[in-house]
Amino acid sequence: MGRLLLLLMFFSAAVHVSLSATDPRDAAALRSLKEIWRNLPPSWTQSDDPCGFPWEGVTCKNSRVSALGLSSMGLKGKLSGDIGGLTELKSLDLSYNRDLTGPLTPRLGDLQKLNILYTPIYCSSSSHMLLYVSRILVGCGFSGGIPDELGNLSELSFLALNSNNLTGRIPPSLGNLSQLYWLDLADNQLTGNLPVSTPDTPGLDLLLKAKHFHFNKNQLSGSIPPKLFSPEMVLIHVRLDRNALAGRVPSNLNNLLNINELNLAHNRLTGPLPNLTGMNNLNYIDLSSNFFEPSEAPTWFSTLPSLTALVMEHGSLQGPLPPKIFSFPQMQQLLLNDNAFNGTLSMGDSISPQLQLVDLQNNQISSVTLTAGYNNTLILVGNPVCTALSNTNYCQLQRQQSSRSYSTSLANCGTKLCTADQKLSPQSCDCAYPYEGTLYFRGPSFRDLTNVNTFHALEMSLWVKLGLTPGSVSLQNPIFNSDDYLQIQLALFPPAFSGKYFNRSEIQRIGFDLSNQTYKPPHERRCSRDSKRLLCSDPVPCCCSHLCHSSEKAC
Repeated sequence: MGRLLLLLMFFSAAVHVSLSATDPRDAAALRSLKEIWRNLPPSWTQSDDPCGFPWEGVTCKNSRVSALGLSSMGLKGKLSGDIGGLTELKSLDLSYNRDLTGPLTPRLGDLQKLNILYTPIYCSSSSHMLLYVSRILVGCGFSGGIPDELGNLSELSFLALNSNNLTGRIPPSLGNLSQLYWLDLADNQLTGNLPVSTPDTPGLDLLLKAKHFHFNKNQLSGSIPPKLFSPEMVLIHVRLDRNALAGRVPSNLNNLLNINELNLAHNRLTGPLPNLTGMNNLNYIDLSSNFFEPSEAPTWFSTLPSLTALVMEHGSLQGPLPPKIFSFPQMQQLLLNDNAFNGTLSMGDSISPQLQLVDLQNNQISSVTLTAGYNNTLILVGNPVCTALSNTNYCQLQRQQSSRSYSTSLANCGTKLCTADQKLSPQSCDCAYPYEGTLYFRGPSFRDLTNVNTFHALEMSLWVKLGLTPGSVSLQNPIFNSDDYLQIQLALFPPAFSGKYFNRSEIQRIGFDLSNQTYKPPHERRCSRDSKRLLCSDPVPCCCSHLCHSSEKAC
């Protein structure tokens, strides 16, 4: 009888295992997370088989868990348990869960097949969206150090740990992530230097496939190591601003010929201004609030044709300002206030039609030669020239955000109003509960907040790439914030036929697409005045009067 009972028990267990669609190792790992997390999706309590009776946010392939995506779910708890047991996991996204706290478990280093690891900014709810940040653990409440074990994730291409409460040093082991494309550690409390390789240890200079280094808004110190700027690097975005980095900028910085955004502002950098000669792809530069040696405007001020914004506030520039800087075809903003420019300001005979703002307040300019036809903002407050021109617009503060900034029009909706917790859809003029929040662009290629074509292109790109109804995107109140990010209030509306709400799975999908770089903003398209049709390589709008739709190849 005992043997028979034992046999029946074994048979019963075998039947249970055979009926489960989830590998026992993965099922055990997910159950361990289920025990320590609160506010889980309802489906996690309705089944013990995460793949067979699918748990929300769990993606499976051949009985193994391949993705875990639970962004914006209001999860509470720690990132511990047996998460390292999910050995087939390729994507982990727990972003926007502010109440996920405590240290990052070293067992993340066991996820050898992980490709995307993401913990983004603003984790409090699904109403916050961040562009130009790949996610997994962004914007949560994690603290403590970054585990050395993350250097074991040899297939990782996105690593974003920004906007948490992380402390300690950047682990040199991250230099082992040879496939890494995106590294974002911004807006934490990291200290120490930028690690580069030695004969015995790896370092960030070994990340030869990386295009994005975002280390801004930390407490990093020491010098910027020249090894970061080797010719083999393919970086396009480098943000080291708002740290305590000191010493000279390495002279080999201009090895980075692919770079289009460089921000070294608000550090303790000394020595001569960096030489940016030959960096012809640069469109955004900020060198503000450092301790560079006094000098006249460097020659590269007049040789970088792709510039859209040149920012060097609270600097040590002196002498005349070269007129050519105003003629670059892409130039939109020159922010050079609180320097020592002097003599006569001449803007030349060929001012860029894109130029919106020239801020030269608190310099030593004694006279101005203005070009006929320039009607945009020029600020000269605090210069000697304003003694004689005190009543002109140029000698009055005007740098506040333009009241003409773009907003999606609701003119077609007439005077219709909604209740306080609903909003009008610009497409249907129906009242609904939108998925809304703030878009953040860290390095936009445009600075003009009034350009209708640019924002129409952005609206259409959003609804096409996110699979939404045409016209279901509303953009409001674009501004450049104190970090010089472009932020835009965004509202996405559900299709009229589906009711007033997005369901849970739609919210999760949209949030993931926005924050894991599935969505990228459209490239700016330039047309001649007589252009009527442009071929479109992507289903995004052209800049002319006609727009591409998702089914069209031309506009």
